[in-house]
Formats: sequence, structure tokens, C-alpha cells
Amino acid sequence: MLHLISLNCRYTHSCLAQFCLRAELERRLPELPTHLSQFTLNDPYYPTLLRISSQPAHALLFSVYVWNHAYIRRLTADLARLQPNLPLIFGGPQAEMLTGLPPNCTVFLGEIEGAEDEFFHDLRQGALKPRYQAAPGRSFPSPYKTEDFSSHLKNRQVYYESSRGCPFSCSYCLSSLSKGVRHKPLDLVQEELRRLIAAKPLIIKFVDRTFNDKPERALAIWEFLLAEADGVRFHFEIAPDRFTEELFALLEQAPCDLFQFEIGLQSCNEQTLTAVKRRMDVAKAEANIRRLVALNSIHIHADLILGLPEETAASFRESFNRVFRCCPHYIQLGLLKVLPDTEMQARAAEFGLLHCAEPPYEVLSTRWLPHEELRDMHAFCECAEAFCNNRFFPSLWRYLRQKNEDAAAFFQALLQICKEEDFFRLAHTQILLNQMLVKLIRQRSDGPLLLELLRYDWLRCGHRFLPEELTAAPPAALRDRLRQTLPQAVAGLFSSRTRTEFLKQTSLLELSTAAMSVLALGKEAGLVALLPEQSGGALKHCRAVVLPDMEKGDDEKTA
Repeated sequence: MLHLISLNCRYTHSCLAQFCLRAELERRLPELPTHLSQFTLNDPYYPTLLRISSQPAHALLFSVYVWNHAYIRRLTADLARLQPNLPLIFGGPQAEMLTGLPPNCTVFLGEIEGAEDEFFHDLRQGALKPRYQAAPGRSFPSPYKTEDFSSHLKNRQVYYESSRGCPFSCSYCLSSLSKGVRHKPLDLVQEELRRLIAAKPLIIKFVDRTFNDKPERALAIWEFLLAEADGVRFHFEIAPDRFTEELFALLEQAPCDLFQFEIGLQSCNEQTLTAVKRRMDVAKAEANIRRLVALNSIHIHADLILGLPEETAASFRESFNRVFRCCPHYIQLGLLKVLPDTEMQARAAEFGLLHCAEPPYEVLSTRWLPHEELRDMHAFCECAEAFCNNRFFPSLWRYLRQKNEDAAAFFQALLQICKEEDFFRLAHTQILLNQMLVKLIRQRSDGPLLLELLRYDWLRCGHRFLPEELTAAPPAALRDRLRQTLPQAVAGLFSSRTRTEFLKQTSLLELSTAAMSVLALGKEAGLVALLPEQSGGALKHCRAVVLPDMEKGDDEKTA
């Protein structure tokens, strides 16, 4: 038996390469059965080792990546001692970095679909060489079986590739090592996607490095998915400056939550983009991200990388501010990884790059960011991610954007409070995040208004009552007053028979004229009811309704 082993970051993840390997082994070595095992980096080491060593096998085959490299290296050392004659085979982008391997180990480089007959012959005979190099595969069909979805892929994300390769040649990326993009025929893509959709996975993640490198092809696939999706969600990595009006017109028809987009901006600094050979029209990218967010139906995830060449602390903060103003739902602020064999590694001395010696090779300093500054910027990134990447504070961020405030300066000030309060050693709950923000907000001249926005956001997240630091007035007093003054019926909200139940189930909040204006709820102070039902859009919140003015008899407004 051939035992195929993957070590994923999370239980919900799966490993596409493992299934591709199985498909090719079953085609080329049908007499040897295959067995798949999926572990995670969070699994305790010793039980994982015992589960692998207790499974009789002709060979063990591992997929090696930058995130599981250290775990696999540890397993390798112990498995080689336990079973010194059992072949251990390593493939994947980080396999070559497993140096000093025991004699029973083999490194396979390249795509399994392009493996020569020699590899399969040697595997069958149990007489493997230390190293094999494959050519690019001629085709890469979807490797899944129907039964996988009730076993190996149950409750997991499913990965799918409609193309291999990347149109960019970014000097920090392993994709730059292979030139060109190979696209599957559209009819094959549609046939494979129909089979995947029929299995009803949690989500199908396209692993195409730049899905919309050919906009007309992206249009055809999205048109197909709009017609065939049947409740399944889809995730894509996209280039934000490669959108056409036809793509936008189509996306306007997409139902909420059908698509998720991950957008790799990496930097908004033109000098940095030139240094890393990333071709992008930054202004067009920013405008397109805003248009995508404005659709309010697609979750938008934007990436920046800290530690790239030509990027100073000031220019990175400016990149952050520009991305923040684009209003994405998630901003990922990652560290540069100086990966082996990339151009970035080859030019490390030129760029003054110092990086960690072990995977994932995170940058430690550059010519433009001494270690102390990079360390401080990394803390800034951790702070901004903790507060931005949730659904807790949309009104506060809207206010900062409306005021054209320096968002980086805001988070820098927040970082100082977080350090003083030992924030990074605590669980980042919503109530802790609110407590940190309240400490900062109370120092500002517009503090009272911002506290109103925090109260509104807290209740829109579904909470029935405000936490202590946000409480403005006893809620019982407001409810008692409404029992006396609220009309017996308000069309669309309650009747005389449901009035009492409405008051019990609804959260109520009085807002000033300034807060109502920021929230686009009205031009005068008002009373807002937060209903126990979700609004639409990419971020789900309780529906907000402005109750009618008792004296003027205004109609209610909703948000």
C-alpha cells in the first residue's frame, strides 16, 4: 500500500496535491492500493507519529510546503529510525529544502502528471533514487472521486485549478520559477465543476494564481457558476486592475455570498512594485476594489506585504491608508517570506535582506527597514488586523474614511494603548477590542460621537445589551418611556397585538444628530431600533430602523 500523507494548517483545509498524486499513482501503478491520511499542524506530534508508523505501507509520500516543513522534517527523522528500510518520498514546493535526509528518503521535484516512467518503475520495485525531476504535466484533470465527498472531503474546503502558472513574475514568489500560464479547456472546466457542485462542498476555492488573467475566460466561468452554483460558494485570487466593464456588469447580477475575492495588492508604492517586478496599475486597482466593495455582495480580502524592497515604514503606512480607504472587508498584512530559489533570495544582499534561517523564512530587516523599525511595523500590522478583520466596527471605520483621517496614525495610537494593556497576550474578544478602542476614543475631542458609533455597532452585531464601558443610560428607563410614547402600531414593524413583544425583542438606542448623519440614518437626532433579523450584504448585521418621531409623525427609516 502507498500511504499518502498531508499536514494541513486547519481541519477544514484539504490538500489538492494529495488527490492529484493519488490519481496518477492509481493510473500508473494500479496494482498498488493507495491510502490517504490528513493531519493538521495542531495535531499532537506523538499520536500523529504513531498513527503513521502503525499503518503497513510500501512507501510513505508527503506533500511539503513552507507551513508544514518543520513538522515533516521532525516526522522524517523519527520515521527513518523506526523503519529505516521504508521509502519516504517528498514532493511539493519545499521538498528540496529537506536537506541531510536519511538514505531511505527520496525528493520528487515537479508535477506528478509529468513524472517519467522511471519513477513509477523504481517505486514499484522499492529501489528509489534520492531525487527525481519531472517535466510540466501535459494536463491536470480534477482528481476527485465521488466517494471523497463523504469521506476525505466531508466538511472541508475543496480546491480546484482551472489553470496552472501565473502571468506575473514577482521576485518573491515560487510561481515566478515557472513561466507562462496553462489553461484548461472551458468545456472541461464546466464538466469538472458540475461534478464538484453536485457534491455540495462547503466552498470551492480556485487555486489559479490569477483567475482573471484572461478577463473573457473569467467572464465565461462566472456566467456558468451563476447558472449552476446551486448554493455552493466560490473563492478566487484576482488581479484588481484586470477587470472589464463586462465583468462588473456580470458581478452586479451575482447573489450575495456566492463569490469571495482575494486581492494581492502587496504594495501601493510604485518603486516597490518595480523592484519586485509586479506589474499593476495601482490607481485602477484601487478604483476597482471600491467598485467591488460597493456591490455589497462579494467578500473582499486585500493583501499587503511588509518588508518588500524600497518599502519604508512611511511608505508602508501610506499603502495601508490607501487600502483602508478602499473599504475591503479583510486586510491581510503579511510578512515577506524570502523563499529559496526565488529572485528575492538571489538579490538578498543587494536589498540588505536578513531573514529567518528556517521556514517560512520571514524577513527580519531590509535596507529600508532596520530590524527595530520592522519589529514595530509588525506590531502595527498585528494591531490593525485584530481590529479591522471582523464585522465589529464598520461605522467607526466609515467615520474615519469620511473624515479622511490618517488611519495608520489612528492604529499607531491604538497600538500604544494595546501595549500598555498587554492586549497581545489576551484573547481578542469583541469586548476586549471595544475596551481598547474606548480608551483611545476618550482621549479625542470627537470621543462622544465615536462612543455612539461603537454602541450602534455593538448592537448591530446582535447583542441585546451594551457592555459596561459603552452604557450611556439605563436601558430600562428608555424602554419604560417608549411604552408610554410609542404609537400602538407602526406599519411594517408591529401592530397593537405585537407591540409588547417588539419592545421585548428589540434593542433600542438614542443617537445624536451627528451620529445619525454619519450613519446616513437622518439629519436629526433620533431613536433607532435594532431588530433581531439580519440585513443583507457581505457583512451580516441586525437591521436598524429609525422609529418615527412622536411629534412629527415621520415614517421609519431602515439600514
